Amino acid sequence: MASKPLTPAELRPSCDPDELGFETTARADELTGILGQDRAVDALTFGMGMRSEGYNVFALGPSGVGKLSLVRQYAEEQAAREDVPAEWCYVNDFDDYRKPHALKLPAGKGTELASDMSQLIGELGRAIPAVFDSEEYRTRSESIEEGLNEQQQQAMRELQEKAQARNIVLIRTPAGLTLAPMRDGKTLGPEEFEKLPEDEQNKIQKDIEELQEEMRRTFRQAPAWQKESREKLDELNREMVAGVVSQALEPLREKYGDMDNVKTYLMQVEKDIVTHFQHFLPQQKHQAQLFGAQMPEQAEEMPWTNRYRVNVLTPRKPNHGAPVVYEDHPTYNNLLGRIEHRAQQGALITDFTMIRAGTLHRANGGYLLVDALKLLTQPFAWDGLKRALKAECLQLESLGESLSLISTASLEPQSIPLQVKVVLMGEPMIYYLLSAYDTEFADLFKVQVDFNDRMDRNADSQQQYARLITTLVRRHDLPAFDRRAVARVIDFSIRLTDDNEKLSTHMRAITDLLHESAYWGGRRDAGGAVSADDVEQAIESKIHRSDRIRERIQEEIRRGTILIDTEDEHVGQINGLSVIGLGGFSFGRPSRITARTRIGKGQVVDIEREVEMGGPIHSKGVLILSHFLGARYALHQPLSLSASLVFEQSYGGVEGDSASSAELYALLSDLADAPIRQSLAVTGSVNQHGEIQAIGGVNEKIEGFFDCCRARGLTGRQGVLIPRSNVKHLMLRRDVVDAVEAGEFAVYPVATVDEGIELLTGITAGERDAEERFPTDSINGRVEARLIDYSERMRAFSAGPHGKGQE
Repeated sequence: MASKPLTPAELRPSCDPDELGFETTARADELTGILGQDRAVDALTFGMGMRSEGYNVFALGPSGVGKLSLVRQYAEEQAAREDVPAEWCYVNDFDDYRKPHALKLPAGKGTELASDMSQLIGELGRAIPAVFDSEEYRTRSESIEEGLNEQQQQAMRELQEKAQARNIVLIRTPAGLTLAPMRDGKTLGPEEFEKLPEDEQNKIQKDIEELQEEMRRTFRQAPAWQKESREKLDELNREMVAGVVSQALEPLREKYGDMDNVKTYLMQVEKDIVTHFQHFLPQQKHQAQLFGAQMPEQAEEMPWTNRYRVNVLTPRKPNHGAPVVYEDHPTYNNLLGRIEHRAQQGALITDFTMIRAGTLHRANGGYLLVDALKLLTQPFAWDGLKRALKAECLQLESLGESLSLISTASLEPQSIPLQVKVVLMGEPMIYYLLSAYDTEFADLFKVQVDFNDRMDRNADSQQQYARLITTLVRRHDLPAFDRRAVARVIDFSIRLTDDNEKLSTHMRAITDLLHESAYWGGRRDAGGAVSADDVEQAIESKIHRSDRIRERIQEEIRRGTILIDTEDEHVGQINGLSVIGLGGFSFGRPSRITARTRIGKGQVVDIEREVEMGGPIHSKGVLILSHFLGARYALHQPLSLSASLVFEQSYGGVEGDSASSAELYALLSDLADAPIRQSLAVTGSVNQHGEIQAIGGVNEKIEGFFDCCRARGLTGRQGVLIPRSNVKHLMLRRDVVDAVEAGEFAVYPVATVDEGIELLTGITAGERDAEERFPTDSINGRVEARLIDYSERMRAFSAGPHGKGQE
């Protein structure tokens, strides 16, 4: 039975604007909830609420379906119900500055502590110098100094008294103290001393030596007296400073009294300030000189002003819920943090104040959203993230140091516990590759959120889709769309899916169309709502921006450079249809397919495959043809056929099996010597039973041949054969449907090879009778007769001229 052409309604089952129930989106209701992603929403709700180890989320789906917006929405809703996580700060370890301590504080308290410490250091910078200028300090320090002087003077008086008792005087000279004999209150000179009796000289000499020893003992006690005095002065200094520091810290002790870690830190701060109070005193800096030039100052391991600062890694605002962070550039350092350095005198210097938080620090206690492809393309970032998630802590480590690329001494900050829900987003292929090749992936990302790029189309879903369009229009502050414009957008959504029973959930494409339609509505300057004509203009303009190659091909077909016949009939020649995709734009391209047959050994040669221009799927389709021919026509004799198939003027390779039915029709035409109508084009794959199977790009293929026919003039005999199973995928352009409605073009659905060959040749395909014979004048009868003839001729050739086989 010949196939009937499809009706215009079947070619374009459009949305009826009268069923939408509103005039413009200004009076329509917005969408509540998420449309078309029930599975993803359920999985996302589970993943966000599941707190067990390893239940991180991977959201997979095509780009543009709104993964990020939906994930962020759910994460923010969940985060708003959760407590604000703690702030993490780094403070100095006063025993080893290379190992900073991590402080965990309630939200906002870390920032307050940092401010309080800065204010404290400023106050002590004024208060400590003032202590040493106070009257009390001067009095007490002078008392210590006077005590030392009195002790020294007392020792000298006692020494002088002992000397006087022996008629010896203690004399101060430029070289120091010396002893000399004395008589009658006068000091004896050397000459007078020589005149004394020897016994008296010996006695005086002995007394002087004893006094010198006494004097040496006294002088040896002087350093101890000075040390004691310095210790008393140091004790005084500490006492005075301790009082000031204690008084300054008292408000902080009261403020942070319920935080043991802060109290411990403040005690360490107090002890260190008292020990190093000299840094708070005014100091004159003397720079060394070399040949009259000033030498640079020596680099400090850590400026003293930094010792008491608080480095707040993760500032939090109270009553703002858990953090939701999206990392757009997930490098290793951006994720895990870094330790910065500053160059000084050719050396790299760092301290705990130069520790910088990563995204994981900021998202700690909340949610981190990352694009999977961006993450995987950053060196070491994926391994770093996995290591942090497995260890459940953040350990800051220089990447260069861990890889032994640099030997600069760096910090070893105390690790910070990590509690974060990570959501990766990416294409399905990335998820499947990670699942297959990364053994740790399944343990860390146990929740799969699978986004669909389409949804079922029915009356209710179209109403919901209209509400979605209304929501997008208002969200992006666009002018209102009338109901016909909304219906045209819904038609565009159907076309995106290549299935008239589905609607697209590709929100980026829909949003772009709304923006462009609003633009053309503004250009029209009608002052009213955006119309269906504006939407159509947006669609046509988008196509026009991308279809230069399509126009070039159509031009070459029209000029006869590319050989495509749209009239007449030819044996073994047919118009096949293929789809070319360039930069997101796809279009149909007609191609001439030819077949030649002769006696052979049952081979169907694919010339495209022989020259390595045909892909494996195309080659598979051609191999099916030889088995179809053998099973249908070579029941009682060998298939003695040699056939060749080729896409004429094909220079870029052929892939896919959508032309296999066209190739089979060309073979049958050549075998049956039945000319094929060139006004018809064919698409569809075929199986070994002769059933025509669905293919992709059916709309583009029909439109490609229609454009070719229209350029040469529509005659009413032109059309396209498509698989019957592709009827549900039709959503053709309006001009194609109008041509069909006017009887100028036709689209025929076929289910079997027999249906197709009858349409193409106008000859009955024919069925086997009770004796398993095809009608002689049918296509199948002709084909079988030709193949039997080939087989007999092959047998005769093999037997030789005398009935014997060839040597």
